[in-house]
Amino acid sequence: MTGSLDSHPACDLLVVGGGINGVSVARDAAGRGLRVILCEMDDLASHTSSCSTKLIHGGLRYLEFGQITMVRKALRERQVLLDTAPHLVRPLRLVLVHDASMRPAWMVRAGLWLYDTLGGRSTLASSRPVSLRRHPCGAALKDTLRVGFEFSDGWTDDARLVVHNALGARELGARILTRHELVGAQFREGLWHAQLRDSCRGTTVDLAARALVNAAGPWVDAIAGRLADGRAANRIRLVKGSHIVVPRFWSGDHGYLLQNTDRRVVFVTPYEPGYALIGTTDVDFAGLPDTVAISAEETTYLCTAVNRQLRCALTAADVVHSYSGVRALVNDARDNPSAVTRDYVLDVRGAAPGKGAAAPPHGAGPLLTVLGGKITTFRRLAEQALDRLQPVFPDMGPAWTGHAPLPGGDMDGADAARARADFLTQAHFLPAEHATGLFDRHGSRAGVILGASRTAEGLGRHFGAGLYESEARHFIAHEWAKRTDDVLWRRTKFGLRLSTEESAQFARWMGGAVN
Repeated sequence: MTGSLDSHPACDLLVVGGGINGVSVARDAAGRGLRVILCEMDDLASHTSSCSTKLIHGGLRYLEFGQITMVRKALRERQVLLDTAPHLVRPLRLVLVHDASMRPAWMVRAGLWLYDTLGGRSTLASSRPVSLRRHPCGAALKDTLRVGFEFSDGWTDDARLVVHNALGARELGARILTRHELVGAQFREGLWHAQLRDSCRGTTVDLAARALVNAAGPWVDAIAGRLADGRAANRIRLVKGSHIVVPRFWSGDHGYLLQNTDRRVVFVTPYEPGYALIGTTDVDFAGLPDTVAISAEETTYLCTAVNRQLRCALTAADVVHSYSGVRALVNDARDNPSAVTRDYVLDVRGAAPGKGAAAPPHGAGPLLTVLGGKITTFRRLAEQALDRLQPVFPDMGPAWTGHAPLPGGDMDGADAARARADFLTQAHFLPAEHATGLFDRHGSRAGVILGASRTAEGLGRHFGAGLYESEARHFIAHEWAKRTDDVLWRRTKFGLRLSTEESAQFARWMGGAVN
């Protein structure tokens, strides 16, 4: 069957890709007054954007590779996100364990001083040296380690960051089409004419757009090949990053940054209650992005890196969950995957020949392709992408996202702590851990999940670990959740805490609720 989006016979901008870059471009564009449609072949954040290390940071290690401009940009964005999404981005204190065989102490101190300085105005605490024998963070470390350095970065739930950007885009008028794959697009008569396959209904949807953004991440070259005369030629390098989740083995809210013997670093950070996240690896990847999975060698690598400095003896048997993502990095021909830049490139064609954009091939229209990038810089990437499209849309509004909170983030500083306390009072009938989870997922909008309920029973069926029917129905009705994993691993991380039977019961309920 073939249909059309009758409510959108034509749009200004078609965005391909429902990861962090695509949804942030859609939000920014909608806020500038453009009519926007975003299509994603799977669920929002179903691939790379839910497989990060969950850090909002500049990337301390990239200073060693001379990528100072990128680090500075990311650190400035770190503060923007702390201000505009305080429910999703929170401060995290990290302890960099000094290993004299890796880097001298003066180099580490200099790097951290530069890191603090590049961050500019920041609400985060500055770095400082600590004695691991006296400081509480040293209790989990081996006796041979004596010196560490504390510094600050931010932590986020990456998948929820994507969803909240999509919510913001929709509230500004954008149409978000999940489970819709772009199968082809041709530019004729001044418009892109695109065909989308709706995998849920088995139908094809036709629509027209004035300009197109290819933000498909690991699929960016594949999508380029589906655009008439818009083919891209191996401009990205696919690098796999894998993480493992294990039971927490230290106390405190801090995490660790470990220098490894190969001169890479490994993060060990708090995760869901009672769990720790360890990552990441950097391995060149040549397969299909949707088949990526951690290898036994990667698991061993991460466990070995942790065991070398911390008081633990992790093995593959301790791993309760793992995930892998494929990062589509700009192909800068470096030999070491860890040294490949995490900065982004915005390739614009057909927007304004002679004004910094490449002239379009015959038959091609305005096309912006997003290459590379990291989760921390998504907002700035989107802002620059829209600025580059200004010649196509001369009447669109100015940049606006730098001070605009994401949905649920209309609070800052002490207001966030007060809002959390007020919600915990409102949700007094729930276990504190359950209520806290609701607030962390929805921010100032968490009360919507409670509705008029004043008892836990009023929230409907409790599937376990704090997942209630009212929230699950909210995910389906308002956050594009269509399948079990959409809820258990992306809208939440309850897949980590529900038992096998509880997960199966939820899957049966989900099937009935969606259908």
